[in-house]
Amino acid sequence: MNIRVRIGDLELATPVIGASGLFGYGDEYEGLLDYASMGAIVTKTVTLEPRAGNPPPRMVDVGSGIINSIGLENIGIEAFLKDRLPALALPCRLFVSIGGAKIDEYRRLAGMLDGIPSVSAVEVNISCPNVEQGGMAFGSNPGITRKVIEGVKGETAYPVLAKVPPVIWGLEDICGAAIEAGADALTVANTYPAISLDAGSEKPVLGAVTGGLSGGAVKPISLLLVWRAAAAFDIPVLGAGGIEGPEDAIEFILAGASALQVGSAILKDYTAPARIVEGIARYMESKGYSSLDDFRGKAAGQEELGGEE
Repeated sequence: MNIRVRIGDLELATPVIGASGLFGYGDEYEGLLDYASMGAIVTKTVTLEPRAGNPPPRMVDVGSGIINSIGLENIGIEAFLKDRLPALALPCRLFVSIGGAKIDEYRRLAGMLDGIPSVSAVEVNISCPNVEQGGMAFGSNPGITRKVIEGVKGETAYPVLAKVPPVIWGLEDICGAAIEAGADALTVANTYPAISLDAGSEKPVLGAVTGGLSGGAVKPISLLLVWRAAAAFDIPVLGAGGIEGPEDAIEFILAGASALQVGSAILKDYTAPARIVEGIARYMESKGYSSLDDFRGKAAGQEELGGEE
């Protein structure tokens, strides 16, 4: 069975990708997790200058998912290139996530990364819900989305992944703008704006008040967004949001996802990527499928009839 996937000219050994934020600068899970079970990992988002991030507490388990409010804390692109990237030797592809508060920052980041052999792709984070500048405000505006992706594409030969926000209305406009600007793939979608309150103190739990919800709670909505993006556009869609086991992964592929980004599940079980890959292989064997193409988008032939009541 062939479980390899392609993103443009780039081939991944498996459809499972470690989502941004879980792997630090690439080595966070070395010695614990089987990196070879994944086609790629995405670094935490790197910015031009170092960022201190949001005040603690930064994460809360809400039962059905996790709300994080890290705020893109990172060491900055220069320290990443000098101190962290040269030491990486991974058995899978490395995608670097970049973020900025201004359009020009994305362009400069892409230029600084271009031509580094250990980097395979750039994921453009225009959808983080827990930063004051840029973030979802960029990704929710098709015009700004177009300018950001155009700037990045003009500075790099790597495949460019546009990580879009989880917007219900206007998703196709945002994705379309990214594609018109040259995006090679779409990551659908980022975390969902959320809040957790403490009844005892009568205050918000998180230091920054709000954050981004991920985990099983968001899966049905993310699945719908992937369904819609894959139906509307003929480029790879990387499904993200609530993929915790093999059945979740299979559902996203049936909805049209070319690859799968796994995040919160790894916080609970670092064997999750390997379990998902094994489960996909068993499913394919049981159905007689020889490649992911045999069932990718198979469920998406059904017309969407539902809506709000």
